[in-house]
Amino acid sequence: MTGLLPGWLRRYRRDLLPGDLLAALVVTMLLVPQGLAYAALAGLPPQLGLYASVAPLLVYALFGSSMVLSVGPVAVASLMTASALTPLADPGSPEYIAGAVLLAFLSGLMLFAFGLLRLGNLARLMSHPVISGFIAGAALLIIVGQLRPLLGVDAEGQSAVTLMVGVVRSLPQLEPLTAAIGVGVLGGLWAARIYLPGLLRHLGLSSAAAALGSRLAPMAAVIAVSALVAVAGLEQRLDVVGTLPAGLPQLVLPALDPALITPLLLPALIIGLIGFVESVAIAQAFARQRGQRIDPDAELRGLGAANVASALSGAFPVTGGFSRTAVNAEGGARTPLAGVFAAVLIALVLVFATGLFRALPMTVLAAVIIIAAVGLVDVAALRRVWRHDRMEGLAFAGTALGVLVVGVEAGVLFGVTLSLVTLIWRASHPHLAVVGRVPGTEHFRNVCRHRVETDARVLLVRIDENLFFGNAEAVQQQLETLVARDPAPDHLVLVMTSVSHVDATALDMLEALDAGLERRGIRLHLAEVKGPVMDGLRGGPLMARLRGEVFLSVNEAFETLAEPERNQ
Repeated sequence: MTGLLPGWLRRYRRDLLPGDLLAALVVTMLLVPQGLAYAALAGLPPQLGLYASVAPLLVYALFGSSMVLSVGPVAVASLMTASALTPLADPGSPEYIAGAVLLAFLSGLMLFAFGLLRLGNLARLMSHPVISGFIAGAALLIIVGQLRPLLGVDAEGQSAVTLMVGVVRSLPQLEPLTAAIGVGVLGGLWAARIYLPGLLRHLGLSSAAAALGSRLAPMAAVIAVSALVAVAGLEQRLDVVGTLPAGLPQLVLPALDPALITPLLLPALIIGLIGFVESVAIAQAFARQRGQRIDPDAELRGLGAANVASALSGAFPVTGGFSRTAVNAEGGARTPLAGVFAAVLIALVLVFATGLFRALPMTVLAAVIIIAAVGLVDVAALRRVWRHDRMEGLAFAGTALGVLVVGVEAGVLFGVTLSLVTLIWRASHPHLAVVGRVPGTEHFRNVCRHRVETDARVLLVRIDENLFFGNAEAVQQQLETLVARDPAPDHLVLVMTSVSHVDATALDMLEALDAGLERRGIRLHLAEVKGPVMDGLRGGPLMARLRGEVFLSVNEAFETLAEPERNQ
């Protein structure tokens, strides 16, 4: 029986219990307002956000590998859920809710199957600039979209640009009370994020406790405004959450309608993969701080099972959230039991405390969402990526703009396409360097970057890329340009240190290069050829006709082929 229990539970110690209990308490205080807000962002009844925060936490604890990752609704997945379902049904309708359930179910099945197949390397399919750009674009789209409930205006738009135009045009019709409460709460949450940690540290709290206290500001805002609205009798003048059904979620079987499954397959895959990539990144960041390791295959199974559990609860897609995970870690979580306790506490809220949110204005949830989304726009990351690599910076910015202008799914595909185009462009334009020997050593470096020894008779060229059909012609052209100097060298040595593969097209190119050099009286040599590459060349037509030699090292080639007086 114990073999069926996860390893962390079999090794659990009593001294870990206080930290897990405290972390569960503070995570619940963050999960409740976030769950309500993200359900609204997804176009679903608010209670579904709480439903999505019970069973997924329990199931992830059984299958996942992170000790602190907190699974539940997140802003980006909620936005993608709304983007996928809005063309199919009216938000909040039974058909729309059924679509959200099916979306979570399909995404969960895909992730769990990928985990069983040990496809954890899927986390590397999308580059970090593309993921960061997508999240930044999605966050800006969320912020623009939440201006409507924040200000109480009725605006339409298919993209962030058109939606922003609609909001501006609707400003004369805004609801003053709604806007006052929403903007006031937004300003308060912003001030809490910026100034509250310093104030709490000044009052004697530790840095960790101060950071934790500032993260709980949304729950304080939810309770305070709900109480104020109820006492002042303002429920009739505001759009409020209303009465939430009390009780635990009922078992829901997804509607496996082929007409609904087909349009949701791609969104389910994208939601699952992006959620998985982000969750693994979050989990690994916290695992490194604690000297722990993350199993990507277990994360696929854990997130997959969590989404299936969310679907069976009648809710929508879930994944790991950074803010909740940070609160979980800062609160003292040591094992996934903290998530189990949090699920129990949220279940108690559903059974006994849903009435607390009856008078909660929707504008407050919009403020909570906006504050969370602002933290996802990482301008510093864009500057850092742009300074390091302009092509990756373009992928970052292009993905963000694609999400804002075209839409969520199109933005993701645009970003992935940009990454692939960048990869193909770089591979097809390999870097070739003429090298020479550093005086007094056996090291060879680029003649453009270092003071080195060269020989007019010997041209040493290092190829810094695998040779394949996409770059064979470009490499041949660059090499022919290099040997066309005056006077022409007697020997061309290809330094193959960075070449791990030579395909058939590149092999034909090398044969043609050798034949062309022979007609000009130049001998072709190879140096530092990797074993697997040499295995492929040995016995082939190139080695049969090659007039030059294959040297073990560049220094050996230089010593052998240089002018005799240099070696005396």
